[in-house]
Amino acid sequence: MTDTAGADPNLVVVFGGRSEIGLEVARRLAPGATVLLAARRADDLAAEVAAVRAAGAAAVHVREFDADDLAGHTPLVESIVAEYGPIGTAVLAFGILGDQQRAERDPAHAAAIVHTDFVAQVSLLTVLATTMRAAGRGSIVAFSSIAGTRVRRANYVYGSAKAGLDGFCSGLADALHGSGVHLLVVRPGFVIGRMTAGMSPAPLSSTPAQVAEATVRALRRRRRTVWVPAPLAVLALAFRMTPRFVWRRLPR
Repeated sequence: MTDTAGADPNLVVVFGGRSEIGLEVARRLAPGATVLLAARRADDLAAEVAAVRAAGAAAVHVREFDADDLAGHTPLVESIVAEYGPIGTAVLAFGILGDQQRAERDPAHAAAIVHTDFVAQVSLLTVLATTMRAAGRGSIVAFSSIAGTRVRRANYVYGSAKAGLDGFCSGLADALHGSGVHLLVVRPGFVIGRMTAGMSPAPLSSTPAQVAEATVRALRRRRRTVWVPAPLAVLALAFRMTPRFVWRRLPR
């Protein structure tokens, strides 16, 4: 599945290359770029590779990647840079929603959600920030959520992981200031896709394509954050002002 080898200044790496949002972002960044999709079962990414190649990528590669294997993050990033050169854009598109009801009874499941959605993100973000800071350039995209703005009773395990990630990214962005490395935090609302299949869409829902479009537009404008859709920023402010006795009764 490897087209060509060699360094490329426009190298785009999607960690979570099977993700609907990640793939949509890759397609929009593909024209003229070398794209690497990192995911579990990397030998089963033929459809994703074909989609990115059809979008105009100069070359498409795949790598095995298990987000929960923290010890593998540094070797993976180092091997990518050694083979293809500095990463131009890194997209962290992995994560799980989990089962809130199960997580309230099963501490191992609660910990698994937080491990993937917060701990693994922090680990890989730290590796990427260190690597890209040494190169003096590059962009990183991390996906937070409206769920992390104020954690709700209905999904507090997932929401708390996103709240932690959002706070970490806020500090990391400040730490990267002046380094040449740009960090974009994307905060979508309910995204209609595989992860939310069977759930009724919430107000101000979006699709993976809409999230990707807003993400790439924000990247090109060098923005630090972007809400998808934009009116969510106002809704988030309202969330913070909602009395607790009302807040705890919200369904999502």
